[in-house]
Amino acid sequence: MHMVWQKTKEKLQSELSESVFNLWIEPLQCLSEQKNTISLACPDRFFSAYISRNYLDTIQKTLKEVDPQQREVVLALGKQEKQEESRGKTTQLRLPNMEIKKSSVRALHPRYTFDRFMIGESNILAQSACRSISMADDSVGPCLYINSTTGLGKSHLTHAVAHHILVDSPATRLHYLTAQQFSSEMVKSIRANTMDAFKQKYHDHCDILLVEDVHSLTGKKKTQEELNELLDSLIKCGKRVVFTANKSPRELAGIDEEFRSRMTSGLVTAIQPPDLSTRTRIVKNKAMLHSISLEDEHADYLAHHIKGDVRQIESAIVSIRAKAQLNEGTLDMQTIEQVVASIVGNPQMLSAAMIREFICKQYKLSCSELQSRSRKRVLTFPRQVAMYLCRMHTEQSLSDIGKEFNRDHSTVLHSIKVVDGLSKRNIGVEEQISLLSKKLDTL
Repeated sequence: MHMVWQKTKEKLQSELSESVFNLWIEPLQCLSEQKNTISLACPDRFFSAYISRNYLDTIQKTLKEVDPQQREVVLALGKQEKQEESRGKTTQLRLPNMEIKKSSVRALHPRYTFDRFMIGESNILAQSACRSISMADDSVGPCLYINSTTGLGKSHLTHAVAHHILVDSPATRLHYLTAQQFSSEMVKSIRANTMDAFKQKYHDHCDILLVEDVHSLTGKKKTQEELNELLDSLIKCGKRVVFTANKSPRELAGIDEEFRSRMTSGLVTAIQPPDLSTRTRIVKNKAMLHSISLEDEHADYLAHHIKGDVRQIESAIVSIRAKAQLNEGTLDMQTIEQVVASIVGNPQMLSAAMIREFICKQYKLSCSELQSRSRKRVLTFPRQVAMYLCRMHTEQSLSDIGKEFNRDHSTVLHSIKVVDGLSKRNIGVEEQISLLSKKLDTL
C-alpha cells in the first residue's frame, strides 16, 4: 500500500473541487514510492500533459506537506497506453473514469475537412487554431471564438474539427450544434421537466462543445445564462469549446456581459475575405473536385470577379459543369462570363488606366507625373508598383500596360521583376503591395 500517496490524495480531495478531483486526481495510480521519487501512472499522454501543466505543482506542494522528505513526482504512462504506443496505435482522447456516451453532432458535410480547406493570409490563424483544438493542444486557450460574414469558412472549419476528432479520437464526447438548436433543446427540457438530464448531457458527458451562430442568441437571456453556466463548468474541467458568429464579440447586441467575457477567455479570431491568390486556388480546387478542366484564364476571371462569399465560387463551378455537359465538355470565355454575370451581375473590369488613376490617388501624384520620363525615386517606385498591379489584376498585355505609362513592354517586365524582388526581401514593400491589392479588389 502506497501510504504517502494515499494521504496526499485525501488532502487533495479536501482542497480541490469534487469535479476536479474526480477528473484529474482520482485516475492517477501510484506505481512506486521511492526514497526520492513517487511515480504516478496517467491513463494516456493527453492526460499526462494536462496534469503537468495544471496540477503537478499542486500535487508536489501537497506531497511535501504530507511528507517533508523531498520527493519528486514523476508522471508515467499506464501499461495499456504503453502497449498502444508500442504498437503505433493512436490513443483515444478520453477523460478517465467517465461513462462512455455517444457524441451528438449535426450532419457533417463530407468535404468539409482540413485537407480540403484552402489556407490563405485571411484565414490561417483560424485554421491553425481549429487544428490545435482538434488535437487537444490548449495553446489557444479554453475557448475559441471565430467570426466572419457568411460563406468564408466558419462551418467548414467546425465540421473539420468534428471530422478529425470523430476519426482520430472516437471515444471523445463531442457535441456539435447551432445556438438555436441548443436553445430549442433547452426549452423542450424545461417543458418536459427534464433539465437535470439536459444539464448532465452537456456538463458531465461532453469533452468538446462546438456551437455555431452564437449571434442568434440576441435577447435570449435564459439560453445565454444556461450556456454561460455550461461554459464555466467546461472550462474549469479542462474541456474545449468553439463558438462561431457573424460578428466579433464586442459587436454582438443583446448579449450578457458575463457571457461575452467568458466567450473571449481564449483566442478570438476573424476570417477575412480571401485574397486574389487564395480565391484562384479555391477556384482551381473546386473545379478539380467537380472534374472540370479550367483554362488558367477562366480560373483567373472567376477569381477576379467572385469575391467574398466562397459559396458563390462553388455555385459558379456547379453552373459551369452543367453548361459544359450541355456543350459536350467545351468551355469558352463567353460561358464563364455568363455564369459570373448570373451570380454577381456584370462585373466592372479593372483596366490598366483604372489602376494608374488609383495609384495616382494613393501616392498623391498626377497622371502626367506618373507618365513622365523622370527617374526620381518618388515617381519610379509608384510607377513600378502600378505596372506590377496591372499585370496582377488585368488580362492586358505588357505592351498595352506600357502604353498607359508611356513605356514599352520591356520596361513593364523589368518593373514587375523589381517589385516582385522587393516584396520578397522587404516586408514593408510586401505589406504595401498586399494592402493596395486588397483595395483594388473592392473597386
